Amino acid sequence: MAQSFSEIIKSSTPTLVDFYAEWCGPCKMMKPILEDLKSKMGEKAKIITIDVDKNQQAASVFKVRGVPTLILFKNGEIVWRQSGVIQSAQLKTIIDGHLN
Repeated sequence: MAQSFSEIIKSSTPTLVDFYAEWCGPCKMMKPILEDLKSKMGEKAKIITIDVDKNQQAASVFKVRGVPTLILFKNGEIVWRQSGVIQSAQLKTIIDGHLN
């Protein structure tokens, strides 16, 4: 059974959420960066993407004004957020800082 978004972000495992849009050029640049990050992080962190056009309520709740916006959750709390393209190594350092 699939977990709901709220269950995923309440996890003690850091969860990086990429709020993106299909029409967004920088968002397309983030896709291979996030794939690389997933391969480096393995099970230590979850990385999910949310299309803001299909999930306007989630974008509104988290006050996403531009895409891509990356938000790192741990135990249901926002522990970091930034908009724009961010390199894999920088993201890994940020996530590593929030591992148990």
